[in-house]
Amino acid sequence: MKVILAESAGFCYGVRRAVELAEKTAKENQGCYLLGDLIHNARVIADLETLGARKVNNFNNFNWKSGDIVIIRSHGERKDILENLTRQGVKRVDATCPNVRRIQVLAADAERDGRQPVMIGDPEHPEVQSVASRCENLLIFQGPDEIKKYLDAGNLFEKPVTVMAQTTCVREIFENSLKVIKKQCTNLKNFDTICNATRRRQTEAAEIAAKSDVMVVAGDPKSANTRHLTEICRGICPRVYQIESADELSPEMFANCETAGLTAGASTPAGIIKEVYAVMSEEIKAAEEEKITAEPVNEEETASPAEASEEAATEETAADAPEEAANPDAPKAPAGEESSNEELEEYLSHFKTLNTGEKVTGIVRAITPTEVEVDVHAKQTAYIKFSELSEDPAANPEDIVKIGDEIEAYVIRVNDVDGFAELSKKRLDAQRKWEEVERAVEDKSVKEGVVTEENKGGVVVSVDGIRVFVPASQSGKPRGADLSAMRGEKVRLRITEFNRARRRVVGSIRSVLDEERRAAQDEVWANIEAGKRYTGTVKSMTSYGVFVDIGGVDGMVHISELSWSRIKDPKEVCKIGDTLEVYVISYDPERRKISLGVKDHNRNPWSDFTENYGVGDVAKVRIVKIMPFGAFAEVVPGVDGLIHISQIADHRVEKPDDILAEGDYVYAKITAIDEERQKISLSMRAVPAGYAEDGEQAYEEEEN
Repeated sequence: MKVILAESAGFCYGVRRAVELAEKTAKENQGCYLLGDLIHNARVIADLETLGARKVNNFNNFNWKSGDIVIIRSHGERKDILENLTRQGVKRVDATCPNVRRIQVLAADAERDGRQPVMIGDPEHPEVQSVASRCENLLIFQGPDEIKKYLDAGNLFEKPVTVMAQTTCVREIFENSLKVIKKQCTNLKNFDTICNATRRRQTEAAEIAAKSDVMVVAGDPKSANTRHLTEICRGICPRVYQIESADELSPEMFANCETAGLTAGASTPAGIIKEVYAVMSEEIKAAEEEKITAEPVNEEETASPAEASEEAATEETAADAPEEAANPDAPKAPAGEESSNEELEEYLSHFKTLNTGEKVTGIVRAITPTEVEVDVHAKQTAYIKFSELSEDPAANPEDIVKIGDEIEAYVIRVNDVDGFAELSKKRLDAQRKWEEVERAVEDKSVKEGVVTEENKGGVVVSVDGIRVFVPASQSGKPRGADLSAMRGEKVRLRITEFNRARRRVVGSIRSVLDEERRAAQDEVWANIEAGKRYTGTVKSMTSYGVFVDIGGVDGMVHISELSWSRIKDPKEVCKIGDTLEVYVISYDPERRKISLGVKDHNRNPWSDFTENYGVGDVAKVRIVKIMPFGAFAEVVPGVDGLIHISQIADHRVEKPDDILAEGDYVYAKITAIDEERQKISLSMRAVPAGYAEDGEQAYEEEEN
C-alpha cells in the first residue's frame, strides 16, 4: 500500500508571489490590509493576520485613512474599487497574478477593437468580476450548456467574438464551450488563458486518480481550482475526498485501499500537504513515505485485420458480367442490329455513371451463390460480394438482405470495359460506426460492447465491430486483477480517445461504473434514515468490525453489533462476500459515515434465557472466556454465566485452563439466577453423574 503525491500539488507561482508580497509588506510596515481573501486558504489568511495583515471585506464602507497600505489579492480586484482607494489616498501593493492581469488586458482590448469579449468561468468568482469591471459588456458563461441556452433564447453574437477562460477553468469545459460558439460565430479569436500550472495540476490529478483506489484533494472549500480538481478526480476514481486539513481524515476512508492519491489546490500551503501526506501514510500503513509521481498508462495500439482492410479496395476481376440491368422501370433498350450509335447513347444517357469512392443507394434484385446483385440505375451492373456484405464472414446473406430491400453501399471498383461495378456494404457500415464513435466522444454517451481479448496493459472491447482499447486502470477491476477473466463479458463504457487516422480508440469502463456508483450513493443518501433496513454485502473486514455495501455506500458494523454472542473476531460470524441483513443505527451526511447493526435489539436475550431455563436446569454451554477465578460460559446467545473455579470439578483445581479452554462445550447446572443484575451462576460439579457422558437422556433415566 502506498500514497502517490502529485508533484504539482500546492502553491502555484501566482499564489506564492502574492503570499510573499503580503508577508514582506506586513513585516516592513508593521501591518497592512487585505482586500478580501488574498488567496482561498483560511490557514494562510490566519498566518498573515498574526503578522498584522488585517482583512477587510466591505471595501467601500471601510474608514480608510490616507497612507493606509492594502494588498490587492491574487485574483485581481474590480476597477471601481481600485479607483475608490486611489481617491482616498490608500497605497496599493498589487499581488494580482500575472495570468489574471493578462486576461484583464485581453478583455479590455477586445472591446476597444469592436469585438465581443466572452469569458468561460464562474461569474461570482473575484477573478471573473475583476475582468468584467474592465469591460462595458463581458458575456460570462459557466459552460457549454449556458451558451446553448443563451443562443436558443434567440440571442446572437452580433460582433466578432474574443473568448477567454478563467485561469482555473476545467479544460474540457472550455473546449466544449468553444465548439458551441464556433457553430454560430465564424470570426472568432480564442485565447487559451487557463493557467499552465492549473493545466498541469489537473492532468496529473487525472493520471493519479486513474491509478488510485482512494483520491484525496486538499484545499479550502472556497478554492475554485480545488473544487475543479475534485470534480476531475470524481470522474475517474471511485472514492474521492476533498478536505481542508489532515484532521478530516479517518481510517474508514481507506478501507480496502491499496493505493491512495493526493493532490492539492494552488492555494494549499506545503505544510498542510505534508500533514495530510503523513496522516494518509499512517492511516493506510504505507511502507513508503517518499513522494511518488504518476506514470503514464502503458497502452498498446491495436487494429483488427477487418479495419486494416478498409484502406485498400479489393483488386479482383469478375469472370462474367450480366448483359443488362434488371430494372423494369428503366427506359427500353433499342432493339435490333440496325440500332444506331445515337440511339444507344440516348438510351444510356438515362443512367448515371458510377465512380469509385462514391456512396450509392439501390434495390436488391438477386442473391446468387457468391454475391448480391443491386440495381443502382447506372450504366454498370452493380454487385456486392459476400465478403463485402458483412463483418461476419459466417453470416447468411439472406439474413442480412432480401430481394426488394433498399441498400446503401460504397463503390469500391468500376470496370467500364466489362460494364460492372463492385460495391461494399461492409465498408459503409464501418464508416458509420467510426462516425458513431466520434459522436460518442463528443456527447460522452455510454456504449455497450463485448470484451474480446486481454491485451498488454488492458483489454480490447468490440463495440459495433470497432476495437476499443481499455487500459487496465480503466477496466473497473482492482489493480493486479486477472483481466483474462473478462473475456466474453458484456460491458458498458465511454469512448475517451479517438484517432481515426491511426485507427486508435480508447475507452473507460471505470468511468461508467463510477457514475452508476455515484448515482446509487446519491439514492442511498437521499433516502437514508435511522432504523431503515438494507440487504448488504460484506466488502472488507477489520479487527473491530466489517464494512458492508448497502447499494454503493459502505457502512460499518462494529464487532459488538455483529452478534449477541461474545466474539473476538468478525471472521467468526461472517466473511467477505457474505450477504447481511443490516439496519441503520446512525449516519453523518457531512462526513459520509454510516453506522450499521446486525443484532435485533427488539429481541432480549435475557428473556429467551428465562423462558427456557430456571434454577436447577442443566444446559450445554460454550466456554467463552477463561479467568483466574473461573470461566464464563454462554448459555444462550447474548447471555453468559460464571462457573466459579470451585465449581469446575469435584477436586481442587489450580487453574481453570488446566481443565477448560475457550470454545469448549460442557454441561453445567444453573445454581442461581440474579434477575435484577441479570447474572447466572453455573456449576459443572453439580451436574448428575453420567450426564456429560450420555447426555440428557442418561440424566432423565437417572431422575426416573
